[in-house]
This record gives sequence, C-alpha cells and structure tokens, in this order.
Amino acid sequence: MAFYEGGSGGYAGYGGGSNNAGGGYNNNFGSNDNFFSGGMGQQQQPQQSTTSQPQQQQQQQQQQQTSANPNAMSGGMNNLFNPAMAMAAANAVATGKMGDNTVMMNMAESMGKQFLETGWTKAVPGLERSMVGLRPYFAVDNKYVKRKMLRVLFPFAFRNSWARQEVGADADGKISYALPQHDDNAPDLYIPTMSLLTYVLLCALCYGTAGKFDPDVLPDVTTKCLGFQVLEVIAIRIGFYLMEAQVPILDLFCYTGYKYLGLVINMFSGITVGHLLGYGHRAYYFTYLWTATAVSYFILKVMANCIPRITSAVGPKRQFMVLGFAASQFATCWFVSQTKFLE
Repeated sequence: MAFYEGGSGGYAGYGGGSNNAGGGYNNNFGSNDNFFSGGMGQQQQPQQSTTSQPQQQQQQQQQQQTSANPNAMSGGMNNLFNPAMAMAAANAVATGKMGDNTVMMNMAESMGKQFLETGWTKAVPGLERSMVGLRPYFAVDNKYVKRKMLRVLFPFAFRNSWARQEVGADADGKISYALPQHDDNAPDLYIPTMSLLTYVLLCALCYGTAGKFDPDVLPDVTTKCLGFQVLEVIAIRIGFYLMEAQVPILDLFCYTGYKYLGLVINMFSGITVGHLLGYGHRAYYFTYLWTATAVSYFILKVMANCIPRITSAVGPKRQFMVLGFAASQFATCWFVSQTKFLE
C-alpha cells in the first residue's frame, strides 16, 4: 500500500517497522551473549528463543492491528489532515496551472463532498443538512450572475418565458428543477447575499463621508434589512398557505432578496452624485423609481409563474396576491433606505 493512502497509515506502518527492528536488536543481543558465554550460551539459547517468540507474536499482533486501523494513532484527526487529499490537491493545483481548470474544479468538488461526509459537519447537529440544502442555491457561475443581474434590473427587456426549467420528477410526483447555472429563472442566494453585504458597506461609507460613522451602523443596517425581509417572507408565506400553493421558503428569501441589488444601485448613485454635484438625495430617489419598479415587475413575473393557475376556491384571488407581492417591493425598498446623510 502506498504511503499516502489511508490517512496516517504510513505513519503507523513506520512505527510498526520500528517495533520489528527493536525485536531484531534483541535477538542479536542474545546471540552476542551466547558468543561471549561459550558453552553456557548454547544452554541458554532455547530459553532465549522461547522468551523472544511471545514478544515477536505480540509485536506482529500490534502491527496487524495498526495496519487494520491506520487511523488509530491519529485519534480521529484524519478529518483535519489527510495526506492523500493534500497530495491530490497539490496535483490538481499543478495541473490547473498548466491550463486544465476542469480537473481543479472536479478535485475541489470531490474534496468538498468528502468534507461533508467525514468532516466536522457531523460534529455540529443540523449543519450537514443545512449545507446540503443550501448548496443548490449557490450553484452559480459568472455568466449566470451577469444574466440574472440584467434580468432583475431590466426585466422589461426579457419577453421570453419566465418559467423554471424542469429536469424530472421523483416517484412521489415532486418536480426537480435545474440549477441556477443552467437556468436563468432559478432562484439563488448568491446575488442577494452579496448585494446585502455591499449595501451595508455603502451605508457605512455614506455615514463615514458625513463624519457620522459608528461601528453600530453595520449591525443596525443589517438587522433592519433582514427584519423587514423576514416579515415580508412571512406575509407571502401566509398568502401561499391561504391559496394552498406550495413554494419552498428559501425560494421566497431568494426572490425577496433581489431588491438589495437595486438598493446598491440607489446608494452608489446617491453617494457618487452627492460627492460630485451635491445632489445625492435627488439622484438616490431618481434611481429608486427605476430600481423599485424593475424589482416589482421582476417579482410580478416570477410570482405569476410560481403560483399555480388553479388555487383554493375559498382562498384569496390569485391575481390580487401576485399584485400585492409585487407592490410590497416598493414599500420594503423605501423602509430600508438610508438617505439621512446623503449630500
């Protein structure tokens, strides 16, 4: 077996070799005693060999146990360091430098899967399940991010289908959809997360340029944004429940999080125009009319394809609920705006 296979098996095998070497040293020492003791050495030789046999058997048993369980000496630390993974990663990096990025990406994916299966995720209750559930929402690439941002900011220019791409269904009839990198209409959490972080940093920059920066600005703005989003998701979830329409709650967080992209555009234009021309408020609200309208129309098209055509007869009307979800973007974008210190 190669030295880099089986975690720390090479290290344990080396220790077993040292024990065998020690046994050989004892045997040689016994032969030297026989050499110097003359005839008495011949009488003591069977006793020495009889004594050394149990030691050799014990050493062989220890070596077999070590080879059967190569991670015994590591004490379960193979999750932190695995020589096989390290060597494979080094080979992947070397290959990637030569231009084969596919091999590098496949190696990173396999290492991530192995970490999910045997890593520290099993030590935290629920962490593994959460990571597996969130993985499809971050399966994006650069092309998808560009197309999705254009779709959110300029939804009027896209007249093609807004329905998600179906890839199949299981035995229970549950439909499976394509990942975001293969479907522009699929929801993702990458753009909302990055947009929220960027918006919070821009708000801190706005406070800093006005000389009013405080470290509490970062958590305050984040909490305010997430608080309104949670309330918005709860309201939409109740509406879907009344209509007896099933939509995953993470999809709702994705759809309601795209408004942060518009808030980033608003804040950036307000800071830039305010610093150059002194009309920060006007620039902010001018772009707000555009981004809020675009996000509302985007939500209108998305919700129209998420909600089934046939809903509960005793629930609210489908058309009113779709219009209400779209109009809510105007209100939430207004409430989370930070225009106090714009010039």
